[in-house]
Amino acid sequence: MAQVSIRLNGYSYTVGCQDGEERHLMAMAAQVERRIDRVRALGAPSGEARMLVLAALLMADEIHDLAEARLPSSATEKIAAAEQIVRERDGERTQLLDLAERAESIAAALEAF
Repeated sequence: MAQVSIRLNGYSYTVGCQDGEERHLMAMAAQVERRIDRVRALGAPSGEARMLVLAALLMADEIHDLAEARLPSSATEKIAAAEQIVRERDGERTQLLDLAERAESIAAALEAF
């Protein structure tokens, strides 16, 4: 496991990652630092925890917007309909299994005669 030293809001942190993912981790830290810079530019009160929380909220907002843009409401409706069909099919499968067990027990009882 690799160790990477990143700097956020003027503080240094050592973070572990999989070998070969060091550059990716550093790129993610740079993204967080850019959000911290945006928070600072907005004139928000400073403080390590508050700055990181506001940066995290900015990133969460961006992720939310990206998710909404990638998944139109029609797709959401289709996913919900598909999930309903899967639930119905699971119910039908359970009923068929119950019927098969009953048929087997009836066949076993008839063979016993």
